[in-house]
Amino acid sequence: MTTHTGHTLVIGGSGKTGARVADRLRSRDVDVRIGSRSGTPAFDWEDPAGWGSAFAGAQAAYITYYPDLAAPGAPEAIGALADQALAAGTRRLVLLSGRGEEEAQRAERALQESGAEWTVVRCAWFDQNFSESYFREPLLHGELALPATDQLEPFVDVDDIADVAVAALTEEGHAGEVYELTGPRAITFADAVEEIARATGRELRYQPIPMADFEAGLAAEGVPADVVGLLRYLFTEVLGHNATTADGVQRALGREPRDFADYARDAAAAGAWTPGGSAG
Repeated sequence: MTTHTGHTLVIGGSGKTGARVADRLRSRDVDVRIGSRSGTPAFDWEDPAGWGSAFAGAQAAYITYYPDLAAPGAPEAIGALADQALAAGTRRLVLLSGRGEEEAQRAERALQESGAEWTVVRCAWFDQNFSESYFREPLLHGELALPATDQLEPFVDVDDIADVAVAALTEEGHAGEVYELTGPRAITFADAVEEIARATGRELRYQPIPMADFEAGLAAEGVPADVVGLLRYLFTEVLGHNATTADGVQRALGREPRDFADYARDAAAAGAWTPGGSAG
C-alpha cells in the first residue's frame, strides 16, 4: 500500500465513477478533495488558470473529463492538466478513458508523455447509463428507443471501474498500465433491456430508431447540443467496434468483472426503475 502524505484529488467527484471513487478512498481513510466548480478551491475545465490551485497538496488525482474525452480539445486539456499537476507536485494520475475513441486515445498519449506516474482506465459503455443517466427515464415509461440494432457492447459496471481506479490510486504496481475494462460478455441494447425487464418483472420494450429521430428527441428534452453531438458520435462511430471483451478487471483486481444481469438485479432491487424510486 502507498503511504498517504497528502490528499487525493477526484476531478468529477459527483459523477457516476467519481463519486464511487471518492467513497472508496474515504473508506480507506484517504483524505479526498473533490475537484468541481463548487469545490474549495474550485476546479473548472473552462478555467485552466485555477487548475494548479486544485492540485496544491495532492499526492494523486483521478481525472474524468467533461463532457467526454472524445470531445474536441480534450487531448490538449489533458496535456495541460498533467503539466499543472506535476508542477504542483502531484505525480500519480489516473485517467478515465473510453474504448475505440480517437480523441480519447490522443488524450491518453498526452498523459503518457507528460512524465507523470500514469494509469489509464479505458472503459466500455457503463451499465449505469441505464439507471443513472439518459436511458433511465424512458425505461420508467416502458420503452427505450435508441439508434442501435444488433451491435454488441460488453457493458461494464461502474463499481468495477471505481475499484480499479482506487487500486491504481492507492497501491503500487499499476503505473504505466492501460486497463481495458469490460463486462464478461457482449450484449445488444435489446438484450440489456430484456435483462432489466427480467430483473424488474415489468414489460419493457426496446425500439431501434433512426438517428435523426433520436437527436430530435434529445433536443426536445433540452439536452445540450454538445452532448447530443457526443451521443451521435458514440452511436455512429464507436458502438459495434468494441464488441470483444477485455481482461482489465482481472489484471488489475485479480477477479472477474460483474455481469450485466447482476447489475440489473441489484439496481432493480434498489428501485432504479420503479417510478418514484432512486436512480443511484
